[in-house]
Amino acid sequence: MKSTTIILSITFALLLSFHGIVFLTNENFLQCLSVHSEDTSISEVIYTQDNPLYSSILDFSKQNLLFRAPKYPKPQVIIKPFHVSQIQTVLKCSQKHGLQIRVRSGGHDSEGLSYTSEVPFVMIDLINLSSINVDAEKKTAWVQAGATLGQLYYRIAEKSKNLGFPAGVCPTVGVGGHFSGGGYGYVMRKFGLSADQVVDAHLIDVRGRILDRKSMGEDLFWAIRGGGAASFGIIVAWKVNLVTVPSTVTAFTVTRTLENNATKILDKYQYVADKLPEDLVISATFRAVSLSNTKKKGTIMCSFSSLFLGGVDRLLPLMQERFPELGLTKEDCKEMSWIESAIYLSGLQASEPYKLEALLDRNYSKSFFKEKSDYVREPIPVKGFEGMYDLLYEKGGHNIQVVIFPYGGKMSEISESAIPFPHRAGNIYYLLYFAVWEKEEESQNALKLVTKMYNYMTPYASKNPRAAYLNDKDLEIGRNNKGDTHTSIKKASIWGNKYFMNNFNKLVDVKTMVDPDNFFRNEQSIPSRSSSY
Repeated sequence: MKSTTIILSITFALLLSFHGIVFLTNENFLQCLSVHSEDTSISEVIYTQDNPLYSSILDFSKQNLLFRAPKYPKPQVIIKPFHVSQIQTVLKCSQKHGLQIRVRSGGHDSEGLSYTSEVPFVMIDLINLSSINVDAEKKTAWVQAGATLGQLYYRIAEKSKNLGFPAGVCPTVGVGGHFSGGGYGYVMRKFGLSADQVVDAHLIDVRGRILDRKSMGEDLFWAIRGGGAASFGIIVAWKVNLVTVPSTVTAFTVTRTLENNATKILDKYQYVADKLPEDLVISATFRAVSLSNTKKKGTIMCSFSSLFLGGVDRLLPLMQERFPELGLTKEDCKEMSWIESAIYLSGLQASEPYKLEALLDRNYSKSFFKEKSDYVREPIPVKGFEGMYDLLYEKGGHNIQVVIFPYGGKMSEISESAIPFPHRAGNIYYLLYFAVWEKEEESQNALKLVTKMYNYMTPYASKNPRAAYLNDKDLEIGRNNKGDTHTSIKKASIWGNKYFMNNFNKLVDVKTMVDPDNFFRNEQSIPSRSSSY
């Protein structure tokens, strides 16, 4: 009994000591901000845990409800800077007082790494750094890292109806992370990824310097476009090339079930989608749905969604010649402007009149979700799809959808080493397993089932390595050591080779050059050779 009391006393004392250290660290950090800031208003952008606005600010851009659970650590302090100089001060004081930094742009990191950490940390929320300067004449734009895709699309359309940008469909995704990981979208077969269009950037390095492309050098500029900029510094702005789009584009969403030959259509889709003209992208999404007034267990519904850079009169003959199995009709198609297609494909609005201002709203509905990804180099046999259907019919399977985005076109023309994103020629499509659910009590089953789906797909996925997409971050494929500055290159390569393939070693070299002591680190950050063992 006496020994138990002693142990409890020691444990309690250690807890008090830990909390005392954290409190002292926080106080010293805040004092440091006050002393070193050239901006007297920095106190107005600091939110400590006892601030009444702290929780609402933290949760506002937490897009994945999984990470609202109490077990996930919260930042000691949140900073919402209005000026880049305020970020420089935060960086300096974080280094001085042993606090890690997490930077949040839109909050869509699928593993929550932009707002959680296993060690004491400060979160920089870039929501106030969201200005966008579009130069329609030069077809370029400077976009601050706190802006969203929806805001970027809206500002481009304000200046020109014939300019666009290749990026994702979710309007609240932040450009800071999206561009730095690659950036898929419905015009990628014509123009490539978001990262392929980046021509300059402003980055704060570990020494607190603001660097542009010229001052950072081509190696670092290469690394931050598809290699995950958070490993190398803090991105505060991107300069991108805009792309020319026609005045009229055509979109459609056609749904088929097993009763309407969905499997046969999906099978043929695999053979044609990556070989269609580059002006046309057709994605496929399938999931299990229940059937009312029937004893059947349900069916599989497959939705084919598309954007064509042209009018319906060009699209229909093309589809009838190349993909007649889909049975596309003129009534299925909607002609619209490119900016209207951004709304339509996002799911914000299914029909006219399209309200463009909806793209500016950051307060998007949130859910629990988990993402895993694959790349497919050979068509999946019908029996492979049927095995997937069986998993989708399992309890909770209705929470999982499988999304296919075809390759070909520009995606297969760009070299795998042009930027760190290596998934180019040889892939016929990118495959996303997306689990999304509404109730916390469904989490355990949903996470288990999406992993089961991923494991089932092993024979059909790319091999040596089994490749993955950085923007669908997945800690289950490998991670760095917990709360440690030291992770071996060998251990990091377990996940690094899947994301970056032959580009991983060059990323390590760049990291070693620009951040040798590995200050900018997280559970899947590029390690430095200097701090590895």
